[in-house]
Amino acid sequence: MNKNKGIVLYLHVHQPWRIREYSIFDVAWKHNYFSGGQNPDQDNQKIFQKVAEKSYLPMNALLEKLLKKYPDFKISLSFSGTFLEQAERFNPEVLESFKRLVKTGQVEILSSPYHHSLAFFYSRKEFERQVELHSWKIREIFGAETRVLANTELAYSDDLAKWAEQDGFKGVLAEGWDPILNWRSPNYVYRPRGTKKIGLLLKNYRLSDDLAFRFSDRKWNEWPLTADKFNTWVEDSVRYAPLLNLFMDYETFGEHQWAESGIFGFFENFVDKWLSTNGNTFYTVSEALDANAPAGEISMPSPVTWADAERDLTAWNGNSLQKEALRYVYELEDEVLNSKDEGLISDWRKLQTSDHFYYMGTKNFTDGDVHAYFSPYDSPYDAFLYYMNTIRDMKSRLRK
Repeated sequence: MNKNKGIVLYLHVHQPWRIREYSIFDVAWKHNYFSGGQNPDQDNQKIFQKVAEKSYLPMNALLEKLLKKYPDFKISLSFSGTFLEQAERFNPEVLESFKRLVKTGQVEILSSPYHHSLAFFYSRKEFERQVELHSWKIREIFGAETRVLANTELAYSDDLAKWAEQDGFKGVLAEGWDPILNWRSPNYVYRPRGTKKIGLLLKNYRLSDDLAFRFSDRKWNEWPLTADKFNTWVEDSVRYAPLLNLFMDYETFGEHQWAESGIFGFFENFVDKWLSTNGNTFYTVSEALDANAPAGEISMPSPVTWADAERDLTAWNGNSLQKEALRYVYELEDEVLNSKDEGLISDWRKLQTSDHFYYMGTKNFTDGDVHAYFSPYDSPYDAFLYYMNTIRDMKSRLRK
């Protein structure tokens, strides 16, 4: 019986190809949807360089230091293909720094749809193509094979688990959402309903979101969060359970939580404190699945994600703007693929990235604030307008 207490730290690395202020007057004339334009908030190169300096490079330096210092420190990463494209084009040193992490042998890379899309719920064939494209890209850059699936925004359902098992994956990640778990804890491995071999790892959203969202919030009653305090919470969480799944965006470190908040020092101190206790360790996702037998069965018949208060797909398809945009882009599938035009196909896939639909969100209160924070546009209606103009241009290109 495994008596170790293990943390699974999963970080998702992603940058979308943001659409510039693409006017109706550009349609059938200019096809450079993703160039910088006049607005720096839509300049993908400038944004990438900013995040590289604030997050990717300093956090990778810290991770490399910790991986070398502690053989028991392990992490799991997933990269969107759109991030990898931008890293290759805009800042190769970022990519080299990630390669150094992977070469330590203490880092696992997960599978995901190449274009950070929600294709699983709109076109199963396109989803499968994007997972395959992603596998090729990971193999090309890192020489690694992916064995565990993390769908875009942790969008998960029983059907996804069945597909993943049939495709040969050993595990899949999902949100550990209370209405699904009821009395159960997310701190165990579970078996997805309808599967026989695959394992399910669930995000502990309370402790994950303490870092991802609340760490620098001075109105939070637990601010400031110290490594000692967080270590105590983690120890309490796993007192009767074998593992803790901390899942979050990589950009939590340095971009969402700025260096001035103390996030880097906090993280280094926490890793040190956790590993100073005998029996405490870190797992990669595959190690966690290997070390822990499923504690029971979990069923999620409807999609569950890690976004917004509802934890469903409404962050991307909850209003009429989003629904219309999604319908139009996936209606183009057969025509675009049959064109055999690589540039057209590439643009169409970039337009599937979930961020575009997220920017069209019109929710109120906290969720609306988060949508607005990430959006490069003045309003959800601008996001919809520019997006639909690109769809019109795609149609004009198909007619040529």
